[in-house]
Amino acid sequence: MMRLLSSLILIVAGSVLAPAEQPVDFARDIRPILSDKCAICHGPDENQRQADLRLDTKVGALADLGGHFAIVPGKPDESQLVQRITSDDPDERMPPADSKRTLSPEQIELLRRWIAEGAKWEEHWSFSKPQRAALPAVEHKSWPRNEIDYFILQKLEQAGLAPAPEAVKETLIRRATLDLTGLPSTLAEVDAFLADESPEAYEKVVDRLLASPRYGEHMATAWLDVARYSDSNGYQGEQTRTMWPWRDWVVKALNDNMPFDQFTIEQIAGDLLDDSTREQLVATGFHRNHMLNGEGGRIAEESRVDYVIDRVNTTSTTWLGLTMACCQCHDHKYDPISQIEFYRMYAYFNNIEESGGVDAGGNANPVIPLPTKSQQNRESQLVAELTAVQEKLKAESTGEKQIAWENQVLADLASSKQKPYWIPLAPLAAVSEQGQTLDKKEDGSIFVSGTNPDNDNYTLTFVPAPGSYTGIRLDALKHESFTNGGLARSDSGNFVLTDLVIEIQSAEGTSQQVKIASGQADFEQGGHPITNSFDDNPKSGWAVHNPNDMKHDRSAAFAFAAAVEIPADAKLVVTLKHESPHVKHNLGWFRLSITSEPAPKLNGTNALPPNVLTALETAAEKRSEEQKKLLAEQFRKSSPEVVAAQKQADQAQKRLNDHRNSYIKTMVMKDRSEPRETYRLQRGAWDNPDKSKLLTPGVPAILPPLPESASENRLALAKWLVSRENPLTARVTVNRYWQQLMGTGIVTTTEDFGTQGDLPSHPELLDWLSVEFMESGWDVKAIQKKIVMSATYRQSSQVTEQLLAHDPLNRLLSRGPRFRLSAQQIRDQALFLSGLLVEQIGGEPVKPYQPAGVWLDLT
Repeated sequence: MMRLLSSLILIVAGSVLAPAEQPVDFARDIRPILSDKCAICHGPDENQRQADLRLDTKVGALADLGGHFAIVPGKPDESQLVQRITSDDPDERMPPADSKRTLSPEQIELLRRWIAEGAKWEEHWSFSKPQRAALPAVEHKSWPRNEIDYFILQKLEQAGLAPAPEAVKETLIRRATLDLTGLPSTLAEVDAFLADESPEAYEKVVDRLLASPRYGEHMATAWLDVARYSDSNGYQGEQTRTMWPWRDWVVKALNDNMPFDQFTIEQIAGDLLDDSTREQLVATGFHRNHMLNGEGGRIAEESRVDYVIDRVNTTSTTWLGLTMACCQCHDHKYDPISQIEFYRMYAYFNNIEESGGVDAGGNANPVIPLPTKSQQNRESQLVAELTAVQEKLKAESTGEKQIAWENQVLADLASSKQKPYWIPLAPLAAVSEQGQTLDKKEDGSIFVSGTNPDNDNYTLTFVPAPGSYTGIRLDALKHESFTNGGLARSDSGNFVLTDLVIEIQSAEGTSQQVKIASGQADFEQGGHPITNSFDDNPKSGWAVHNPNDMKHDRSAAFAFAAAVEIPADAKLVVTLKHESPHVKHNLGWFRLSITSEPAPKLNGTNALPPNVLTALETAAEKRSEEQKKLLAEQFRKSSPEVVAAQKQADQAQKRLNDHRNSYIKTMVMKDRSEPRETYRLQRGAWDNPDKSKLLTPGVPAILPPLPESASENRLALAKWLVSRENPLTARVTVNRYWQQLMGTGIVTTTEDFGTQGDLPSHPELLDWLSVEFMESGWDVKAIQKKIVMSATYRQSSQVTEQLLAHDPLNRLLSRGPRFRLSAQQIRDQALFLSGLLVEQIGGEPVKPYQPAGVWLDLT
């Protein structure tokens, strides 16, 4: 309804300025008719275009349609358009009845008159570069205070109206304070302004407000709206995100009066700037403010595509004032933007290093940490501690010390008449109860493969040398085929040993079960210790499911309750029970050994695997690279000094990691090293790309092209948006500022400067402000000061019956702005005046305002 009334007011105003005897104005009178009534069938979308007739371009409208013409300039009776819109035949009449669109007699007459007057065509006003118009001549020369007022006064005088008187000082200071800071003026500020009778009194108030820290916080609210800012992700089961660092960056940038071109570049492509700072990375959070879908059933790639599309749509509305969203599925119905051009814009945002999932807590990667100063100091301390213990570990792990260890082990072996501490077992048979494959290796190890059937028993039969044995050892060996180097051949490395059953079977067929008294392991998974694998609970077991746990082989030793005699020809039968619901999980690769040593230790003297013993007994110069690596690893596990130093290093690394994990992290933009390919998505479906044509980044052809030397990345796009050649960005931006300060934009459809948007009420003023904005170096505070210093802004908002009749929506600015406070302003005003608002300014808390009395102008 508001837009309809706005259009009616423009028509009323236009009738004053352009009486019937004056020529028809194409932009004001004709384009809206063609766009609204005809473009759906005769517009930019070639897939929907009827009769090969295009009425959104001059070439199309005047084209030869096979010996006849839709429009013959100067000859309405020979023009097919006039013949069809006036036809009495329902089959010939345009628009057709089923379109539900009709032309009024007035619109038909306007089209006829336009053609009769020569069918003068004008390109859409917003697609041409803004020009600084000369200040218009006015009669009431004493009223203007700056350039803005000349454009406003000219229209008022043409309409036979006069501006309203200036508002009283109490109203002026309240208005400016609310508009520039979002908070009301205090009694002391009002009194000071009333007492200042100098000509500069009001300007001093404006300068003070523009310099206030509250300015950035208030002005940021409108920017947060266009950036779709939120503290949570917006879907079912939504999580809290951490985007307030970007919000704070916006507030600071506005308070610092960062030029709008730099403000744009840093938010769209701050990560692509040379030597980008942490603040510039935070700035790119602008395009991470979209909703995030972390629902379990959601396809991550579908979400990722949604996010890229969102960035195209937000960029186009925020900087260009164009409704490109419909081009996701098809060519634009009204504006000259194709679906291909939409996906060329899409290509700029398609290379972000993101998965589409909510994979960083409530955030989604890429993220950056934001440690405080004290956290940075603590990190430096922890890094120093880690460096110190790493140096100690390095000193204990030298080649000389490894050689000394090797020589000592060889000497111990040479002087010892006993068997090695742990004696490897080579199985005669290895059987899987559920049919998995158990491969026996030359060193006695077993390699398990196949699909896990939920649970399985691996039964291994050995014939060890006769003797008395006190314990058994399980070595879980890493292998390059394991996804994460874990015990299980799975994505998660999950492994569960739920029971270990050991039996002695005599040659006569009798059986004796061996009871396990204790167990020890070089790794204890939290909640799943080694003792869980031989208790009486079938639901518990020894678990390893962290890929980092398997950087090295893992071992466990089990001590028997009493020494077990294994006679000649007896069999040792070991059953390993494994349970897991995951089909890729099994016991991977393992080896079993036994010992005769009393009180068996996991790493007792000579407790070395056969392949390590073989490597030790091989001359140093003849060892293979694999043997060298094996010995180095064994040395690190066997040397008490290295083990102790490694434990200290691991603990120091954990302290550092835990500290870093406490940092606030915020989402940013970061490109992949390998760009994604971009294709048009047929009907906008994420999983239906048209792979017949690979698309490169680009901008709509209706707008100026990028420089030939421009890179195909977001930085080039950002610079193009704020190029002096771009006709839209400055217009859209100053129109948004005008709307914030005056209640309604010069173009009321702030997000739509296309052919379906409203015409500007003061086009010359909009262009003058746009050029002024760019030539000032994109100075935001300067252009806003220009607006609030104008006589137009300072008018009283009181309305007379005459003004209400001639200018009901104040489109001619015949009085001061009068509009409702935003929700944030209402909230903050209530908190401020009640003394409950606590502000953080310059890092220091500011005491709430404590009013002795309250003055409110509620009129």
